[in-house]
Amino acid sequence: MSSLFDPVQAGSLSLANRIVMAPLTRNRAPQAVPTPLMATYYTQRASAGLLITEATAISHQGQGYADVPGLYAPEQIAGWQGVTAAVHAAGGKIVTQLWHVGRVSHTSLQPGGGAPVAPSAIAAKTKTVLLTPEGPTFVDTSTPRALDIGEIPGIVDDYRRAALAAIEAGFDGVEIHAANGYLIDQFLKTGANQRSDAYGGTIDNRARLLREVTTAITGAIGAGKVGIRLSPVTPANDIVDADPQPLFDHVVRFLAPLGLAYVHIIEGSTGGPRELPDRPFDYAALRAAYRDAGGTGAWMVNNGYDLALAEQAVTGGADLVAFGRSYIANPDLVARLRAGGPFNKADKNTFYGGGEHGYTDYPTLGA
Repeated sequence: MSSLFDPVQAGSLSLANRIVMAPLTRNRAPQAVPTPLMATYYTQRASAGLLITEATAISHQGQGYADVPGLYAPEQIAGWQGVTAAVHAAGGKIVTQLWHVGRVSHTSLQPGGGAPVAPSAIAAKTKTVLLTPEGPTFVDTSTPRALDIGEIPGIVDDYRRAALAAIEAGFDGVEIHAANGYLIDQFLKTGANQRSDAYGGTIDNRARLLREVTTAITGAIGAGKVGIRLSPVTPANDIVDADPQPLFDHVVRFLAPLGLAYVHIIEGSTGGPRELPDRPFDYAALRAAYRDAGGTGAWMVNNGYDLALAEQAVTGGADLVAFGRSYIANPDLVARLRAGGPFNKADKNTFYGGGEHGYTDYPTLGA
């Protein structure tokens, strides 16, 4: 019987254990350039079977929050090279999460102060983070403009180029961020997509962008280095779909034959309840749909996992378990899980923006 601490293969990735550090936005990359401090942060956590970086913008247009990193300029690639080299020297494996925020942005963060882009011109009733001399400030997102169909191939190519940049930067692979109400998720779900062209209406049309992006990236770097993150029912960033079960069953069926490294599923509300009474969803059926369609990638589960729940998930057939906020305060989380604790408590005041405090200064066991 598999244990959380056993090695596992995920596509081309040979992982020392089944514990994954989930992507966590920390807003510590000024001018979107990764720093040596970020290298320290990730290296401290390199005992995870896999590190997934904070969401990383594929283009300036894809940027939605202040001081989040990118992968579209030479200085960003160079900054990430310092991170990946340090993680590899510590024996870790690391992939980067490729991100286009779509409508979850602000004009002050967009090229030329323009409107954010989205499948439809529907504002997200949510906030983003701008940094001021006084610290992080949460502001309403700006109303987006609907993408012209002729612009979409350029965005698909931005994803492809960012994946190639990730390999140049030394990453072991990439994760496509198709969750949490960002651009790909906006196209998938009826609450944000009211298009009447080839990217709207039917399930297959709404999944077209995800299919094109995944095909472009796997063609560029190889499917065994590519994971994908999905969140069927999270309300994050004001996202909703009228009927998510058939939508996501369709998505995993077309992903199955591609040979992806892993599929990363957020169960319930991101960072919140695992069960949503108004949005029931059968995750076991979703995994079965993927396996029945020939999907061999590792199945990663995420949201509110502790040791007992993680062990139960692995026993029940999950291949990987992602831990999010636990990794903020516990750089040596693998050792702490193995020992059954104790666990440091995270300081929420230092989650977004700042320096070493609340980022690289949490103690390890025995320190």
